[in-house]
Amino acid sequence: MSFQKLNNLLGWSCGILATIVYILSVEKSSSWWDTGEFIASAHKLEVVHQPGAPLFLMIQNVFSNFAMGDVSKVAYWMNIGSAICSGLTIVFLFWTISAIAKKLVLQDGEWTSAKLYQVLGAAIVGSLAYSFTDSFWYSAVESEVYSMSSLCTAVVFWLALKWDARADEADSNKWLLAIAYVMGLSIGVHLLNLLTIPVIALMIYFRRTSKVEWKGIAKSLAWGVLALAFVLWGVIQYSVRFAANFDLFFVNSLGLPFGSGVAFFIALLVGGIVFGLYYASRKAKPIMHLALLSLSFIFLGFGSYSLLLIRAQANISLNNYDPDNAFNLLSYLSREQYQSEPLFKGQSFDARPIDMTTGSTYRKDADRYTKISSNNRYVYDKEMLFPRIYSDKHAAFYRQYLNIPEGQSPTMGDNLKFFINYQLNHMYARYFLWNFVGRQNDVPSQGQVYAGNWLSGITVLDNLRLPGQSHLSDSMLKDPSRNTYFFLPLLLGFLGILWQLKKSKKDTAILGLLFFFTGLAIVIYLNQTPNQPRERDYAYAGSFYVFAIWIGLGVIAVVDLLKSLVKVPAKTLALASSAICLLAVPTLLLKENWNDHNRSERMMTRDFAMNMLNSCAPNAILFTYADNDTFPLWYLQEVEGVRPDVRVLNYGYLQSDWYVEQALTDINQSKALPLGFAYDKVKRGQRDGIQVYDMGVEGYTDVKTVLDIMLSDNQQNMMQLQSGEYVNVMPTKKLQLKIDRAQVLKNKVVPQEWENAIPEYMQWDYNQNYVSRAELSLMGLLENNNWERPIYFVKQAPSDIFMGMDKYLASEGLVYRLMPVEVGQQADDATLINTEAIYTNAVEKFKWSDIKTLDYFDTDSNFIYDSYVQPNLYAQGLESLVQKSKLAEAKKLALVAYAHQPKEPKSMRQSYLNAIVADTLVKVKELDKAKELAAKNIKAIDEKLNYQKGIMETSEGYDLYSIQLGLGALERYQAILKQIGDEGLIAEGNRVWSKYEQAWLQGS
Repeated sequence: MSFQKLNNLLGWSCGILATIVYILSVEKSSSWWDTGEFIASAHKLEVVHQPGAPLFLMIQNVFSNFAMGDVSKVAYWMNIGSAICSGLTIVFLFWTISAIAKKLVLQDGEWTSAKLYQVLGAAIVGSLAYSFTDSFWYSAVESEVYSMSSLCTAVVFWLALKWDARADEADSNKWLLAIAYVMGLSIGVHLLNLLTIPVIALMIYFRRTSKVEWKGIAKSLAWGVLALAFVLWGVIQYSVRFAANFDLFFVNSLGLPFGSGVAFFIALLVGGIVFGLYYASRKAKPIMHLALLSLSFIFLGFGSYSLLLIRAQANISLNNYDPDNAFNLLSYLSREQYQSEPLFKGQSFDARPIDMTTGSTYRKDADRYTKISSNNRYVYDKEMLFPRIYSDKHAAFYRQYLNIPEGQSPTMGDNLKFFINYQLNHMYARYFLWNFVGRQNDVPSQGQVYAGNWLSGITVLDNLRLPGQSHLSDSMLKDPSRNTYFFLPLLLGFLGILWQLKKSKKDTAILGLLFFFTGLAIVIYLNQTPNQPRERDYAYAGSFYVFAIWIGLGVIAVVDLLKSLVKVPAKTLALASSAICLLAVPTLLLKENWNDHNRSERMMTRDFAMNMLNSCAPNAILFTYADNDTFPLWYLQEVEGVRPDVRVLNYGYLQSDWYVEQALTDINQSKALPLGFAYDKVKRGQRDGIQVYDMGVEGYTDVKTVLDIMLSDNQQNMMQLQSGEYVNVMPTKKLQLKIDRAQVLKNKVVPQEWENAIPEYMQWDYNQNYVSRAELSLMGLLENNNWERPIYFVKQAPSDIFMGMDKYLASEGLVYRLMPVEVGQQADDATLINTEAIYTNAVEKFKWSDIKTLDYFDTDSNFIYDSYVQPNLYAQGLESLVQKSKLAEAKKLALVAYAHQPKEPKSMRQSYLNAIVADTLVKVKELDKAKELAAKNIKAIDEKLNYQKGIMETSEGYDLYSIQLGLGALERYQAILKQIGDEGLIAEGNRVWSKYEQAWLQGS
């Protein structure tokens, strides 16, 4: 069989194998983070967060049809869509490796069977190695843009290699045009693919020049970077900007309908390109002709964004930024809603604003565009080049991490130290080594020695870096998220780099540049702050893709190394080397990564979202805050049709005018919010932010009065600035809301036990120094809702969004419900507990998949369980029921808590809170279950404290909070064991307590 046939057959085989593994491990419903929004938006072709992914949504919508009308299977089939895209990525990676290997191997002569086996063996090992790497596999099994983005990148680089092999043919430019089209399409998926442009520019230079010079390399890279900038800003943003300005002229000056200027600009653009092509053809300008054709294909691919303009016109539920006109689309594409990170020059974290620059844009009104201020930016008193430590919100972290004394400004040395140690090492090198050396565990890390480090599995080397390794328990060593590869993938990749460097410095430079742009360049561009809400390794998977190519070439390097050591036929050596490398790298990666990447039994995301929705009374309004308490709920409502009567409002989005406008409309079965003011009062450019200016008003002021002042257009109710401008202000922080007791009782807002505690007024102190549209909306809702629709807040939200009403928030398990109740509770904390609601929710309403059977409880699900479900639903509910002597109810809730928890306590916090469950089980005479739970948790505490003790012996990096929790938990369990009366268990508890009491409490 010829090389071409074998290459095609084996390439498809590797892709199919990878796809099968992905499908077997795919999640059957929505996942955490953005997937809920993507699935919901793809299902109904809606508009996701900036900068959008319209092509991704359209393709995923196709996959949703395989559900055959079963809405519970839509998420599964979209996840399958990502799995197939990931499998296709492996196909193109195989062909990429074989193309590179073939080119280099055939430098030494014609095909032989040994060379054939080397090339195909390299492609098999490299492509399958990448298939089962940690980061790529993670994205391969969920409906996120990264799998499709990886496919675009793989296709583009494969096409570039196709052009390279056929550059001397008359029709070789067709490959470059195909690249341009795929790049245009990729804009509708993710922008990472565009980073290949400088690499392709260098490849073209190497292929076309007869003599390579540094000047030529620099020039080609400069052209590549300019081309990248042209696509990023010229095509994606300035083309829309020009279209918007044309529309501005046609609408405002000529009185024509909205969109007429856009249509004229598109006609002008098409006509200009057609004329340019005609001119280039007549004047024999092939480069100009190729450039214009490429531009045409990029624009054609970019045309997927027309979906947003079309769908935004409809009354869709998810319509982020409402890009129904050119100016909104421009703001959407430029991510105006998000804070941008400084790159070349910017402030240090201790800088103070001394001035502000104001930009402008246009707002679409009824019959014309209106100019408004936009893109306001501060000017700071302290700035530096290449700013890396710029966020004032993270000042304390910077000072602690860099050892900068309070009051002392950071230096450029501090700035570079943070860049190298944190952004390069912690936020990139650590991820790189996760994929090719191994991973300690899945504990989110900010640099702690016990959390999320890379790990090889070679004890001697690991002990040099990470303290406490000799104190690891069997369960820690068997933790599914502990993956060890013994440096084998890394070493094979390094061998591949050295071998390629020996064979072709040009090709090594091309791959090296691609590695840089898809890895380190992204680190520089993202300029990430510390304390990210999740690990960000998925952003750098492109560079891991490149390293997988080197892993494949490493197989040929192994053959070359063994030639002089082993006297066997070349064909046999090639086959044996490929087989050994296949076992040492892809097989090892598959074995180590399967158990923590298999999501086939996970349902925690859907369960949590379902239970949050079912926490709400009919026609409720639920304020959410972050991704994981918003997107899964949207998925359930938009796709599965669960509780469409609940209006889920993301508080962060509510600061934007388009979201307030959406709140004022009916969506699904949820009626418009009774805010009491029209959209025109808060449209963009109107009341974008209102400052609080305390005018010394005595006592508490009605919310209605304060709202009327802030929404007033009368200058008498405004404050005049030094510039002469009149602005709205909030004149006092002391607010009150008169309570209609009859209405509260009629709508059953408060439980029966608090009906006599309804005050005449709710009174509170506003907790911020500014008022956004979100606060205006919440105040309007308070004033006009009249307790007809229940108002809830998620537990995950920061207290800022409660506006100071914390004391009126009653815990109902996973959510707070706003209640007008005065029972002497403290003013600045949410201490009310609606015990009856917690019990009803946990025992009668909520449904959980069998968490206890999962061998691996993923880090996001564990965080939700650890931080919200266990403390707010079980611990709080049990303590309240026991306190009220409702032991029958406490027993049922304790049995639910006992049944629905991870197989093993994954954190010290879980063990601490499980003491409440065990104690309750004792009180309700479930002694066997209490004994089992106590024994399991004492064992877990012993293991974790022993590990921390091992760390303390050689390092100061131990987890003090975990130690304190563990000791506190042991105290509680000792009291529980005495009630159980099991002498053996009591002795074990005393032994564990004595061991660590001596270590920490006695200071020895």
